[in-house]
Amino acid sequence: MNAAAPARPREARRRRLAAALFVLLFAVSQALAWAAYYAWGAKRLIGDEATYQDTALAILAGGAWMPSTIWPPLQPLLLAATYAIAGAHVLAAQLVQTLLFLLCGALLRDLWRRLGGSVAAANMAAALFLLNPATASYALWLWPEIVHLALLLAALCLLARAASSLRAFAAGACVGLAILAKSLLSAFWPVLLLMFWRRRKPYLAWRPAALFVIALGLVTAPALLHGWREYGRPMIADSSVYNLWVGLTDRWRSDYVQDMGGATLPEFLASGATPPQRNAAYLDKVRGLVAERGLAGVLVDQLERQYFRLFSAKTLLVSQLPGPACAGHLSVYRTPPWLTRTLTAANDVLHALVLAAAAFGLACWRRRPDRLALVAALFLAYQLALFALIHVKARFLLPMLPFLCGFAGSFLAALRARRLDAGHLEAIALTPPRLVLGAALAALLLFLAFAGPWLDGLCAA
Repeated sequence: MNAAAPARPREARRRRLAAALFVLLFAVSQALAWAAYYAWGAKRLIGDEATYQDTALAILAGGAWMPSTIWPPLQPLLLAATYAIAGAHVLAAQLVQTLLFLLCGALLRDLWRRLGGSVAAANMAAALFLLNPATASYALWLWPEIVHLALLLAALCLLARAASSLRAFAAGACVGLAILAKSLLSAFWPVLLLMFWRRRKPYLAWRPAALFVIALGLVTAPALLHGWREYGRPMIADSSVYNLWVGLTDRWRSDYVQDMGGATLPEFLASGATPPQRNAAYLDKVRGLVAERGLAGVLVDQLERQYFRLFSAKTLLVSQLPGPACAGHLSVYRTPPWLTRTLTAANDVLHALVLAAAAFGLACWRRRPDRLALVAALFLAYQLALFALIHVKARFLLPMLPFLCGFAGSFLAALRARRLDAGHLEAIALTPPRLVLGAALAALLLFLAFAGPWLDGLCAA
C-alpha cells in the first residue's frame, strides 16, 4: 500500500507531461501544415480537387447535383453546403475538414480500445495519426479522404457497441454516406453485417441488421435512382474499369511519375455514350492485355509495382512539395527549402515509424479475435486485394492508416510498459519468434516505402 502510493502521483505526472507534449507537437504539426499551404502563396488545386471545387460552385449556381459518373457526389455537395453557409472560400472547407480530422483521431482512439488495446495504446495510436503533417494536410485538400475516413470510423465505432436499433441505423447511414464520398466500400459493406451475428439467440440480431441495410439504402437511394433514370441501371459512380485499365498499364513504382490517369480519362469518356458502353469497351482492352501478357505475367507485373505505390513514403504531401518532376513531384506548394526539408523529414520519420511499429504490433498481437477484429482484418485484406490490380496512389493508404497506427501504438505502448516493469502488456506478446517475424515484416514494409524510386532509377542521368 505504501509502495503503491508514490507510484500514482508519478504516473499522473507522466500522463500530464505526455498530454502537454502531445498538445505542443500537434500545434507544431498544424502550424507547419497551414504555413506550407498559405504562407508563401496558397497552394493551387490539382486533379480531382479542381473537379470537386468546380462541381460545388456549379451546384451553388443551380447546376446538377450529380453531374459525373466518375466521381461520387458527397464531396461537392458538402463543399457546396459549406460555401452556402460561410461563403465560397476554400478556407471554410478546410476548417470543417480539420474538425473531421480531429474526429478521426477521437474515433480511432475509441475503436482501438474496443479492439483490445490498452488506454496507452489507444492514445499512442491517435497521436501517431494526428501528429504527422502529411496526414494532417489531408484536411486542407479538397479530396474526400478525410470525410470518407471519418464516416468509416464512425460506422465501425457504432457497430462495435452493443447492437441497438438506433446505433445500427446510424451506422448504416454512415456507411451509405461513406460510399457517396468514395466508392471504396461498395463491394465491402455486406461484410459489416458480421457485426450483427450472434452465436446465441441469432434471431435477436435481425432487426438492427435490417435497420442498418435500410439506412444505407435510404442514404444512397437518390444517387441510385439518378443512375437508373440516366443510364438504365442503379449506380452511383463507376470508375472501376477505368481504374483497372490504368492500374494494369501503370509503369512506375511511384505515383505522379508520367501519370497516365488524367491522360487516359478523356479517352475513356469518349469510348462510349453511357457507362456500360465505356466499361464494355475497356473490359475488351483489359482482356486483350491479359491475353497478350498472360495472366501470370500480369500478376507478376502488378506485384512488382502496386504495393510500392501504396506504401510509398512519397505521400501526397511530399508529391506536392517542390522537387524534380522526374521523381513525381508536382511542386504546387511554394515552400522555401528549409520548410520543404522539414516536412519531408517529418513525413519520412513518422511514416517509417508507423510502418515498422505496425509490423511488430501485428506480429506480436495475441488477443483472441472477436467480430470487430475479424471485420478489421477482412477490410485490410480487401484493400490489399483491391490495390493489387487497380490504379494506386499513395493517398489510398489513408483508410488503412488508422489500423496501422493502432498496431503501432500497441507495440510502442508494450515497449514502454516493459521498460517501466508494468507487468501487463495486454494484447502484445514480445516473444523472440514474434519479434523475428515482426522484424521481417517491418523490413518488407520499409523496403516498399523507400525503395521504389531507386528500383525505377528515377531522375538517373
